[in-house]
Amino acid sequence: MCDVKCTKKCIEKSMEKFLSERTPTKRYASFDYCYNYFYSFYPNNISNIASKDNIQTSCFQLGFYLASWGMFRGSSKLLQKSVKYFKPLIRWISNADEELWKIDVDSYEDNFQKIINAAHGIREALKENDNSFNPTETLVTKIMLGVFGNIPALDTYFSNSFGVRTVNEKGLKRIYKFYSQNKEVIDSFEIHTLDLATGGKTNIKYKKAKIIDMVGFTQGLNGQKVFK
Repeated sequence: MCDVKCTKKCIEKSMEKFLSERTPTKRYASFDYCYNYFYSFYPNNISNIASKDNIQTSCFQLGFYLASWGMFRGSSKLLQKSVKYFKPLIRWISNADEELWKIDVDSYEDNFQKIINAAHGIREALKENDNSFNPTETLVTKIMLGVFGNIPALDTYFSNSFGVRTVNEKGLKRIYKFYSQNKEVIDSFEIHTLDLATGGKTNIKYKKAKIIDMVGFTQGLNGQKVFK
């Protein structure tokens, strides 16, 4: 595997750029509000995500985050769906292993299969109401990022910068290697999610996977690769 070429300075500049765009009313904050919502059920009330009282809110929370992050573009089949389409997915999330909220990049080596299985479960849940629907890796990983925060979103920019396009062991090892070679600087960031009501910081922190997501997205946006 190639060596990482993205230096400490490169990571810091990417983070500065991304966070400068993360204000309470801009779209990058949509991740914060979605993640805050689903994380609020962890660890004791995960099943309530799909309860009668919460199912509609859960669908809307996920749906708006995905729309804000480009998943309802004209070419997407989601554009033809209502938020009710997400009910099977919300039910799947409500029954998901609580370990998925614990996993972060530093624990990937013990959890490759759990992450891969989760991606498969999300794909199947998305197809329950439309078997012809073929969820992309971008959609699946944006859902995993917004709900569990345990994997970067494999969109075009991130994939171009990291060379990772599929949720498999090879790709996860590549992300883990990037973390391992930049552990000190990545661990130095302590970023709290934004609160929708106040616009201020919550007690919930970004995981390392989210930080790597921001670096990879920004590098890809600038046409740069993180590996030699």
